[in-house]
Amino acid sequence: MEKQLKNDAITSRDVDFAQWYTDVCRKAELMDYSSVKGFIIYRPYGYAIWEQIQKHLDEKFKATGHENVYMPMVIPESLFQKEKDHVEGFAPECAIITIGGKNKLDDPLIVRPTSETLFCEHFAKVVSSYRDLPKKYNQWCSVVRWEKTTRPFLRGSEFLWQEGHTIHRTKDEAKHETLMMLDVYNAMGKDLLAIPFVTGQKTEKEKFAGAEETYTVEALMHDGKALQSGTTHYFGDGFAKAFGITFQDQDGKVKNVYQTSWGVSTRLIGAIIMVHGDDNGLVLPPYVAPIQVVIVPIQQAKPGIMNKCHELKERLEKMNLRVKLDDTDRTPGWKFAEYEMKGVPVRIELGPRDLENNVVTVCKRNNHEKIQISIDRLEDEIPQLLATIHEEMYQKALKQLLNSITEVHTYDELKEVVNVKGGYAKMMWCGCEECENKIKEDTNATSRCMPFDQKPFMDTCPICGKKATKVVLFAKAY
Repeated sequence: MEKQLKNDAITSRDVDFAQWYTDVCRKAELMDYSSVKGFIIYRPYGYAIWEQIQKHLDEKFKATGHENVYMPMVIPESLFQKEKDHVEGFAPECAIITIGGKNKLDDPLIVRPTSETLFCEHFAKVVSSYRDLPKKYNQWCSVVRWEKTTRPFLRGSEFLWQEGHTIHRTKDEAKHETLMMLDVYNAMGKDLLAIPFVTGQKTEKEKFAGAEETYTVEALMHDGKALQSGTTHYFGDGFAKAFGITFQDQDGKVKNVYQTSWGVSTRLIGAIIMVHGDDNGLVLPPYVAPIQVVIVPIQQAKPGIMNKCHELKERLEKMNLRVKLDDTDRTPGWKFAEYEMKGVPVRIELGPRDLENNVVTVCKRNNHEKIQISIDRLEDEIPQLLATIHEEMYQKALKQLLNSITEVHTYDELKEVVNVKGGYAKMMWCGCEECENKIKEDTNATSRCMPFDQKPFMDTCPICGKKATKVVLFAKAY
């Protein structure tokens, strides 16, 4: 095992996790702060991570029959007011434009916090018959929510996301869509981010404003807190009734559509940082990493070194790998620390002795293991190594997750888990919001989801003593 290169510019995770996170965001050049609180600058390396997420999901969306559209960034206040629960849920976070040019607007414009109302207005115009259904749309955009407390990627006043909006002929179709997209997100966590999610349904208290049912993928961070990483919503026909989205069915009757929405955002970047990162910086899963392989020449002035490095780069790029050759005049030690900080999964070193022996020295970022690979076998070994690193990272995160779900039978046990041990307290619950409110008031933990596995393990709710009807996971969260 190679000795880890400790970067003194980063606070240790176990000393101050919040400061460690901020240090990594800045030092790895993922983002910078703008002059307006909560509105960050996505630097090229940070945005490139988002592009990989976007590319992966965009392919999955289109493969499941969705089309990309783009809606306006502003919503007339009169339109926004049409769905009561939706308005109440978002009103405290809205940024509102009251002046256009030099004139006061009669109907103020809300900078979109989400786009349900815009999609509903459009759907009502373009749907008249069952032949027009389903409509399965997705939008890549930014939204604005005026947050009091902000943190890069995790909670911002503006963030990038995708929002899917679909309408269907039947309730069953819409419910199938809601759960199908949850599966797409869950698979993305495993296959792209090397993050195991906990999945399940949100409680009535925690569901999306205006939804009948909300489902979630939740990730567990290194510090034992949860992060809501994506949600899907079944709206029923509530929005359809409010906005008049109707169609004539095959039987000649005019009916309301059934609707869904679903989204993930750039907080996934925050999840990647906090699940996988270490005291040396980022540790990026190979398939989401902007640079999958970095080639560092040793004694690059020596004959043959740079020519061979360029050859290696070209060979790997022909395999559609994302490769960087650092041919700057900085020292190898500086380069090692730099790409360690940036979390590049594989570092290839080539020096005179390596060249003489027809090998390269390879270092794995996730565990700092060093191995030698024959130059002749590069095309076979590097893709396999990337797959191995991904699986090792996933299994490490899965082990932490499974060790951080604790069944609790008393309120004191719940408090011990969420306040001391960290992770999820798995509790039997009566279903009453009063018990949720008490837990939040006493511990600042919230219900994260009711997992799909609802096998009961006790009969009563430990908070109130009433009959327990649901298994629910509680945790502190970002």
